[in-house]
Amino acid sequence: MPVVTVGTGETRLIVLRGNSASGKSSAAAGLRERFGRNLAIVGQDNLRRDVLRERDRPGAANIGLIDMTARYALDAGFHTVVEGILYADRYGTMLTDLVRDHRGVSRCYYLDVPLTETFARHATKSDAALLSQVTDDHLRDWYRERDLLPGGLETVVDASSALADTVARIMRESGLDRMPPVDR
Repeated sequence: MPVVTVGTGETRLIVLRGNSASGKSSAAAGLRERFGRNLAIVGQDNLRRDVLRERDRPGAANIGLIDMTARYALDAGFHTVVEGILYADRYGTMLTDLVRDHRGVSRCYYLDVPLTETFARHATKSDAALLSQVTDDHLRDWYRERDLLPGGLETVVDASSALADTVARIMRESGLDRMPPVDR
């Protein structure tokens, strides 16, 4: 299969994976807040649950939609953050291909939070409807310990890393801290 390049040498691709309540969405929002405009966030929950209203299953349509959306954003010159639980056995091939095809700097992170901390973090969410719909049993069923992508592609960030430190690390390691935002 021929490699299809995506983005430019200047675009940055960041993949944030981890279990529910590990801080993926907060880290993505922190990156956008710190960087400014010209940073696209491709959220698994938004595309899978809101756009498609689809269950997370092997071979599901959201996998291709996440890939296509990230590629479109990169080709349009946006730095792009792909974030979600993104189980390795379902999304791994797509993510590996996306990283391989990206012309610019790509960095992948796995936010590694123990199950007990997952429960505690979930309980602090401000969305009452979500808290009533997602129970500890759900979190336990969804939880996969160290569900890493193959090939050592990811940097593991453990639960002791504060949100601000995680965001600063990703900014630094991806080079976003040295790139000017573009006011679109």
